[in-house]
Amino acid sequence: MSYDKPWQSYQDQLGQLMGRGLVVTDVNKALYYLERIGYYRLSGYWYPFRERSGAFCLLASLNGKKFKRGRVETTVLNDFKMGASFKNAVDLYVFDKKLRLLVLDAIERIEIALRVDISHSLGKKDPFAHLKPELLFEGFASKLDENGGVTAHHKWVTKHAGLISRSKEEFIKHHKTKYGLPLPIWVVCEIWDFGTLSTLFQGMKKHDQNEIANKYGISDGAVLASWLRSLNYLRNVCAHHSRLWNRNIADQPKLPKQGEVDWVDPFINNNHGLARPFLLLCISKFLLTTINPSSTWGERLKQLLLDFPDLQHLEINLRGLGVVDNWERLDW
Repeated sequence: MSYDKPWQSYQDQLGQLMGRGLVVTDVNKALYYLERIGYYRLSGYWYPFRERSGAFCLLASLNGKKFKRGRVETTVLNDFKMGASFKNAVDLYVFDKKLRLLVLDAIERIEIALRVDISHSLGKKDPFAHLKPELLFEGFASKLDENGGVTAHHKWVTKHAGLISRSKEEFIKHHKTKYGLPLPIWVVCEIWDFGTLSTLFQGMKKHDQNEIANKYGISDGAVLASWLRSLNYLRNVCAHHSRLWNRNIADQPKLPKQGEVDWVDPFINNNHGLARPFLLLCISKFLLTTINPSSTWGERLKQLLLDFPDLQHLEINLRGLGVVDNWERLDW
C-alpha cells in the first residue's frame, strides 16, 4: 500500500483539529503542546472526544432469517463532539502522566519486596536454587515448548544470563571476580527486572508460591503469580509513557475466592472492571499495605482520582478507568 498522508506543520495540525470542531482558546499554548508532546501522543487523549455513528449489527439468524440482538457497532468520525477542547485533551494527558508516575512508585516498592521474598525463599533451599530445575515447578522446569523445544526455565535462564552479562553494577563485578559464576540468588536478584522476577515466581513450586502469597493475605500463590504478570504489564505501559487511564488490560489478573478479600468482591463477574486499570491499582495498594503499612500511596491515589478532569460534557469520567461503585469508600 502507498502512504499518501503528507507531512504537516504544527500550524497545519492545529488548523485541521480546529476545522474538525476542537475548541482552541489559546493558539500559542496549543502549538507549544503539539511541539513538546506531539500530535499522535495527544491524539490518544482527544480520541474519546470524537463523534460516533452507530448502527445495529446483525449478529445471528434464526430459521434462515437474520435478527438483531441489540448490539450497536460504532464508527469513529473525524469531527469532535460539541464543547470538546484542546485544553480538555491536555488536562486528560496531565492526569494520565501523574497516574503513571504514581503507579511506577508503587511497582518499584512491590518489585524490591518480591525480590527479597523470592530470593529468601529459594535461597533457603539452595544458593543456586533458581538454576536447579528439581527445586522448581515441574511444568516450568521440565516441559518442552512445542515450538522451540526448550523449557520455560531454559528461556528464563537465558534472559537471566543476559542481565548478568550486561550489568555494570560493582557488586556483580565483585562477585564474579572473587567467587566466579554462578551468582547466588540473593545477589543476582538485585539486577532482575519485574518480568524476570514475575516469571520465576510463576515457575516456583506451589508450596513456595503459597508461602509468599500468605504473607500478603492471599491463600493461593497462583493468584499472586497472575497479579505479578498483570503488574508487569502495567509497569511496561507506564515505563514506555503509554496511555493508561482507560487502557484495556491484556493480561487480566485472577481473583481470590469471593469473601476472601473484601475489596475484590465488586470485581467478580465485572467484565469491565476486570479489563481496566483500576483493579491493578487496588492490587498495588493491597500489596503495599503489607510492604509498607504507613505508606500514603493509597491516599495520594485517591486524591488524584478525585481530581480527575471535569469532562462530563463529553460523557467521560472515571468509569473509563474501571472504578467500581462507591470506590471512594475503599480502605485507602
